[in-house]
Amino acid sequence: MTATAPIPQPSPSARLSAAPAGYPAPMYPHRATEAQHSERRIRSFQPRRGRMTNAQAGALDRGWERYGIAIDGSPLDLGALFEGLPVTLEIGFGMGETTAAMAAADPAMGILAADVHTPGHGNLLGMLERDGSRNVRPAAGDAVILLRDMLSDASLAGLRVYFADPWPKPKHHKRRLVQPSFLELVLPRLAPGALVHCATDWEPYAEQMLEVLSACPELENLHPEGDGTGWLEPADHPDGSIPGYAPRPGWRPVTKFERAGIAKGHVVHDLLFRRR
Repeated sequence: MTATAPIPQPSPSARLSAAPAGYPAPMYPHRATEAQHSERRIRSFQPRRGRMTNAQAGALDRGWERYGIAIDGSPLDLGALFEGLPVTLEIGFGMGETTAAMAAADPAMGILAADVHTPGHGNLLGMLERDGSRNVRPAAGDAVILLRDMLSDASLAGLRVYFADPWPKPKHHKRRLVQPSFLELVLPRLAPGALVHCATDWEPYAEQMLEVLSACPELENLHPEGDGTGWLEPADHPDGSIPGYAPRPGWRPVTKFERAGIAKGHVVHDLLFRRR
């Protein structure tokens, strides 16, 4: 009897070309259902595929099966995935420079890094490979599905939302990630003492973030008196502070995106809250 040769499986980067436009690759095909991806709700992102470099595709092929997570609705055991480390969820890591730097600087913290941009997953995996970091698990797909269906209560030691799309046009404000409905989804997943850290260079979005986070009684603002950097005119705030915002903590690196925003005259705001 002749043995049947196994059918070779495409690499993660090769699967990208097979993914329907609405699905964030590289995890396709996966266990996510059509219903999950066609839910009639407002999303804070648009799926972006983009062109991968050879280096990004290579890193994706080498590292995705070991470290990558498909956001497909299947419950995750963070204790097993991160070998007992406390875990911070980072939503929207872009090309991964900040994630990789923070992972290397704090190997005792696990980072569950969610995004929909496939070249970014490849870029992040390449930097983690370069640095030898093993405390990051990139996750591809919709963070709402991740929070709602895949994470257990009190499983997160922190949440990071850095420079999320501000959706500046008024008609698109409903697409902003940090909304009361999003916070209702996040709060049960945060363990007591969990740190919520947001940063944006779009001041109206910073104001909305501050309003939403401050209205939540389960969260404590760590800098209610302001950051002391004097972003407002002295006549408005003689003490040189903006109430409610935090100074940029040393553990958050300044990114290329952030420097570009500052060059355009944007003001960067950090917000630090703790789960009571």
